[in-house]
Amino acid sequence: MKLTKKGYRKRLIDKEIEENLEIFGAISIEGPKWCGKTWTALNHSKSVAFLNNTEDNFREKHLAEMDVNLVLDKEKTETIDEWQEVPEIWDAVRFKCDQDNEKGKYILTGSATPVSDKIHHSGAGRICKMKMYTMSLYESGDSSGEVSLEDLFNNKVKNKLVNKVELQRLAELIVRGGWPESINLNMKGAMKITKSYINAVLDKDIIEIDGINRDKNKMEMLLRSLARNESTICTNNVLIKDIDDNVTEEQLTISRNTVTDYLNILNRLHLIENQNSFMYKIRSRANVGKNPKRHFTDPSLGCAVLNISPEKLINDLETFGFYFEALCERDLRIYAESIGAKLYHYRENDTGLEVDAIIEIADGEYGAIEIKLGSNQEEEAATNLKKFYEIAEIKPKFMCIICGLYNAVVKRTDGIYVLPITALKP
Repeated sequence: MKLTKKGYRKRLIDKEIEENLEIFGAISIEGPKWCGKTWTALNHSKSVAFLNNTEDNFREKHLAEMDVNLVLDKEKTETIDEWQEVPEIWDAVRFKCDQDNEKGKYILTGSATPVSDKIHHSGAGRICKMKMYTMSLYESGDSSGEVSLEDLFNNKVKNKLVNKVELQRLAELIVRGGWPESINLNMKGAMKITKSYINAVLDKDIIEIDGINRDKNKMEMLLRSLARNESTICTNNVLIKDIDDNVTEEQLTISRNTVTDYLNILNRLHLIENQNSFMYKIRSRANVGKNPKRHFTDPSLGCAVLNISPEKLINDLETFGFYFEALCERDLRIYAESIGAKLYHYRENDTGLEVDAIIEIADGEYGAIEIKLGSNQEEEAATNLKKFYEIAEIKPKFMCIICGLYNAVVKRTDGIYVLPITALKP
């Protein structure tokens, strides 16, 4: 009998987990704390070992530290929650997968990537790594799912009226985020969740991940810079200058090496995501060295860092636009990966031409998407997409404008789709 928790909301990754458990001896689900990894793993498990359980004084962690096999002998499929607390578990699981041809024996869940020198084998062919995110609007029930990415690729989208979401609600969805614990909370409670998350990162996680005593003030300044540059293409030099321009104390001056180290820690904690650049020439040199677009894993984290409320977003439409883009690209990443696709962005350095999102499926076909908060920006977005179409050597399978304030799914006479993010699914 599976250990599915009461009230569990089915996630898009569930289907892929089922498939991979039939192929691999074990899977590893990675992602930020509180995104729902444990509950999702239990939905596919018959037993569990909690290595970070304070209620029994970390009993199973202590057992694993003495002998990892003491926590790996339960009924299969077995979840090992927060396995990185005892990194030796990885090699032990890999070894057990080598002993027979049995599939779906273990699910490892982790909210931080451990130091690599404690792991001696990649687990290739035995352990399948999977990335999990916070809830998309479709998973949380805030998107009707009346149009899908697959329909866009297959040109099966029909014109229809859909519910329009008001500006206030969009702001609330951004600030609330996709944390499962926040879905049914009021806005005040949801904001407390994300602020406590950031405080835990600064007070505890940045040190506990590898035992190095990092400067809380410098990390906070870096987080503020990342939040100010959400959904933009900014180099480490931009982050350094942003920090130096906003501090006066000499001790807060931050070096390139420190920024690189701190960004690496935020990556290992699964708190930031890079949206890499797209080039339609597969072997082009232009693929190398292109700067990514920077995102927090969930836009609510940036809002918490800058103390942004829904009202503040409404009173600052420029910031609202960047964070609406972040919300859409969070969902597009989740939807894309659920159908085996990848999310990119496009920027032409010479002309400055940009496309907010490119979704490429496994066979190389792709769709080009512009993201605009207001429908009054539709023509500007359409013009941009048509310029991109003209220069693209391999033409996009579809072009689309995602609008925040829109009450229809429409295919324009120029072939470009227009739809709200609250009507989209994979």
